[in-house]
Amino acid sequence: MQSENPFIADFAKMMNSAAGTLAGMGREARDNARERFKEFMGDMDFVSREEFEAVKDLAATARAEAEELKSRLDAIEAKLNAGG
Repeated sequence: MQSENPFIADFAKMMNSAAGTLAGMGREARDNARERFKEFMGDMDFVSREEFEAVKDLAATARAEAEELKSRLDAIEAKLNAGG
Protein backbone atom coordinates (compact mmCIF):
# COMPACT_ATOMS: atom_id res chain seq x y z
CA MET A 1 0.00 0.00 0.00
CA GLN A 2 1.19 3.44 -0.82
CA SER A 3 0.75 6.19 1.76
CA GLU A 4 -0.34 9.65 0.70
CA ASN A 5 2.10 12.49 1.34
CA PRO A 6 0.32 15.29 3.27
CA PHE A 7 2.40 17.95 1.50
CA ILE A 8 1.25 16.73 -1.93
CA ALA A 9 -2.35 16.45 -0.75
CA ASP A 10 -2.29 20.01 0.64
CA PHE A 11 -0.61 21.29 -2.51
CA ALA A 12 -3.26 19.61 -4.68
CA LYS A 13 -6.06 21.12 -2.56
CA MET A 14 -4.44 24.55 -2.80
CA MET A 15 -4.09 24.29 -6.59
CA ASN A 16 -7.68 23.07 -6.93
CA SER A 17 -8.88 26.01 -4.83
CA ALA A 18 -6.77 28.44 -6.88
CA ALA A 19 -8.23 27.07 -10.12
CA GLY A 20 -11.75 27.56 -8.78
CA THR A 21 -10.92 31.10 -7.68
CA LEU A 22 -9.42 31.95 -11.07
CA ALA A 23 -12.47 30.55 -12.86
CA GLY A 24 -14.74 32.65 -10.64
CA MET A 25 -12.65 35.76 -11.28
CA GLY A 26 -12.84 35.08 -15.02
CA ARG A 27 -16.63 34.81 -14.91
CA GLU A 28 -16.88 37.96 -12.82
CA ALA A 29 -14.60 39.89 -15.19
CA ARG A 30 -16.58 38.69 -18.22
CA ASP A 31 -19.90 39.67 -16.63
CA ASN A 32 -18.49 43.06 -15.59
CA ALA A 33 -17.16 43.72 -19.10
CA ARG A 34 -20.51 42.71 -20.60
CA GLU A 35 -22.35 45.09 -18.27
CA ARG A 36 -19.96 47.97 -19.08
CA PHE A 37 -20.42 47.32 -22.80
CA LYS A 38 -24.21 47.41 -22.40
CA GLU A 39 -23.94 50.72 -20.53
CA PHE A 40 -21.64 52.13 -23.22
CA MET A 41 -23.97 51.05 -26.03
CA GLY A 42 -26.98 52.42 -24.12
CA ASP A 43 -25.37 55.85 -24.03
CA MET A 44 -24.92 55.88 -27.81
CA ASP A 45 -27.57 57.47 -30.02
CA PHE A 46 -28.57 54.57 -32.22
CA VAL A 47 -31.78 54.45 -34.22
CA SER A 48 -33.89 51.44 -34.99
CA ARG A 49 -34.02 49.98 -38.48
CA GLU A 50 -37.62 51.18 -38.86
CA GLU A 51 -36.67 54.77 -37.97
CA PHE A 52 -33.75 54.66 -40.39
CA GLU A 53 -35.93 53.37 -43.23
CA ALA A 54 -38.59 56.03 -42.51
CA VAL A 55 -36.04 58.86 -42.67
CA LYS A 56 -34.49 57.31 -45.78
CA ASP A 57 -37.91 57.31 -47.47
CA LEU A 58 -38.51 60.94 -46.44
CA ALA A 59 -35.14 61.96 -47.88
CA ALA A 60 -35.88 60.17 -51.16
CA THR A 61 -39.27 61.91 -51.39
CA ALA A 62 -37.72 65.30 -50.64
CA ARG A 63 -35.03 64.70 -53.26
CA ALA A 64 -37.64 63.81 -55.89
CA GLU A 65 -39.69 66.91 -55.04
CA ALA A 66 -36.60 69.12 -55.24
CA GLU A 67 -35.73 67.71 -58.67
CA GLU A 68 -39.29 68.31 -59.86
CA LEU A 69 -39.24 71.90 -58.58
CA LYS A 70 -35.86 72.49 -60.22
CA SER A 71 -37.26 71.28 -63.54
CA ARG A 72 -40.26 73.59 -63.20
CA LEU A 73 -38.02 76.52 -62.30
CA ASP A 74 -35.75 75.81 -65.27
CA ALA A 75 -38.81 75.79 -67.53
CA ILE A 76 -40.08 79.10 -66.13
CA GLU A 77 -36.64 80.69 -66.51
CA ALA A 78 -36.42 79.44 -70.09
CA LYS A 79 -39.81 81.04 -70.87
CA LEU A 80 -38.76 84.32 -69.30
CA ASN A 81 -35.46 84.39 -71.17
CA ALA A 82 -37.12 83.52 -74.47
CA GLY A 83 -39.83 86.19 -74.09
CA GLY A 84 -37.64 88.96 -72.73
